[in-house]
Amino acid sequence: MEKKGSPFGMIMQYADTYKSKYACSVVFAVISVVCGMIPYFAVAKMVTVIMSDSDKMMSFYVKWCAAAAAGYVCKGIFNGISTSISHTATYLTMKEIRLKLIAKLIRMPMGAITNSPSGHYKDVIVDRVEGIEVPLAHLLPEMTANVLAPVLMLICLFILDWRLALISLITIPVGMAVMSTTMKSYGENYGKSVEIGGRMTNAIVEYMGGIEVIKAFSQSENSYEKYENAVNENASFFYGWMKSAQWAMSAYNAITPSVLLTVLPFGFLFYSSGSLSAAEFITIVILSLGLLEPLIAAMNYTDNIARVSTVMGQINEVLESPEINRTGKAAKINGNTIEFRNVTFSYDNEKDALKNISLTIPEGKVSALVGHSGSGKSTAAKLIAGFWDVTDGTLSIGGQNVSDIPLEKQTERIAYVEQNNFLFDETVMENIRKGKADATDEEVINAAKSAGCDGFIRGLDNGYQTVVGSAGGHLSGGERQRIAIARAMLKDAPIVILDEATAYIDPENEAVIQNAIAKLVRGKTVIVIAHRLSTITDADNIIVMDNGTVAAHGRHDELLENSQLYRSMWQAHTGTKGGAEQ
Repeated sequence: MEKKGSPFGMIMQYADTYKSKYACSVVFAVISVVCGMIPYFAVAKMVTVIMSDSDKMMSFYVKWCAAAAAGYVCKGIFNGISTSISHTATYLTMKEIRLKLIAKLIRMPMGAITNSPSGHYKDVIVDRVEGIEVPLAHLLPEMTANVLAPVLMLICLFILDWRLALISLITIPVGMAVMSTTMKSYGENYGKSVEIGGRMTNAIVEYMGGIEVIKAFSQSENSYEKYENAVNENASFFYGWMKSAQWAMSAYNAITPSVLLTVLPFGFLFYSSGSLSAAEFITIVILSLGLLEPLIAAMNYTDNIARVSTVMGQINEVLESPEINRTGKAAKINGNTIEFRNVTFSYDNEKDALKNISLTIPEGKVSALVGHSGSGKSTAAKLIAGFWDVTDGTLSIGGQNVSDIPLEKQTERIAYVEQNNFLFDETVMENIRKGKADATDEEVINAAKSAGCDGFIRGLDNGYQTVVGSAGGHLSGGERQRIAIARAMLKDAPIVILDEATAYIDPENEAVIQNAIAKLVRGKTVIVIAHRLSTITDADNIIVMDNGTVAAHGRHDELLENSQLYRSMWQAHTGTKGGAEQ
């Protein structure tokens, strides 16, 4: 079980802290099994006495009935204790695994996450981890106990008569032989079921996530077809699998417990020949009735054993995924100047999004990244934020290569506000507090006031205690953006990245938001990504990106004079704006 490469070895690596609990659970399960054997011996004793025409007093039967009842009750008590301990350890282990998975996602490049189907990680973290509950909570204590019980019974049978002890086992290999015909393909079929179930989960998540677009463009029939096909595929697979295994399972369940089919005729033969006493015959018959029930219960866990390999394979696939490259050194960061030196970057080894760029973003200044869509400006900002590693070259913050800066230390220096900011299905207060986990309510409210959103928040049904809904769906785009800016202001990081931060702001509130942003960026190193060039004309440095390269940089007036690309972008911008006003 402890073998490193085995599925249980992998599970027990995560359950290492709780090994003592599992050991206690097994001990109590064994005691439960021993107690469960007492009724069989009690019945055998009483039946033997009755069949021998003994004139035993009623007290004799009362005593053995009490012993049987006590054994039955103690079996339930100790089994309950064992189950309680194992479940406690198992849910703690599942918690540890889920926390490791969540922590792993934070250290993974964003591309590894965004390029996966939307339901994949939910399926692994929720459903696949849930799949180890039965093997851990039940398999370890109960299978141990259920295997021990028939072993103890079998020892007693061998003591009474070794011939009938062996005969009582005949149905086991016969039943297992039948069962093996379907178990050979169990691991493969379970792997397919996980794959098909994953596709169904992804289809459901995609359908629900795009329901607004589906309704808006009257695509409900076509979009529902993909979801329907995924559900039908899942149902058809399981129906076919269960149908193919039905005859073997039915035969196994019928043959294996039929121990009396062999014990009774051979026992009677031995009794008739005088080589077996009536008392021994009766005792063996009664004990044999309890021989295979726990063994069958143990065998019923074999499908869970087969699942463990697939489940742990998926969990370890995530846990062993490549991480953002960080040495974890306690690097000393001197200031907040950001420098790209011959940086090249590509998403998943595709076409280079950045091509050997070199630029400096000075501390305490406002630098703007502009360019056509796909020019690489957002990519550069996300490299600074620590979402990916550079493919080649060096990116440094405060004179330190980011690969030498712990990821947590890098991200705590940066406040990132983009056009699609995510809000959690929590209160407004808690969403703003994401910027600083230990912030007081007063600090949160002050940040909201500085961001110009205190007024509309207090106008909500429950003010700061209003739940914003999934992804902030109860609020408008502009309201979500203003809360995101308040969150960034509360974080008070020395580096601020604004990726189209005013994209969803209506003209009426734009002045309020621009004022809030002015407070947010005061005295900080600021990177602004903008399509509306009129919003960055006062920037200290404007970096013009073109097809993954730095085409030009300078102040607004300098670029109008020296950069044909910037001049054409400005003319297109002002021409569109002028046309709109006419």
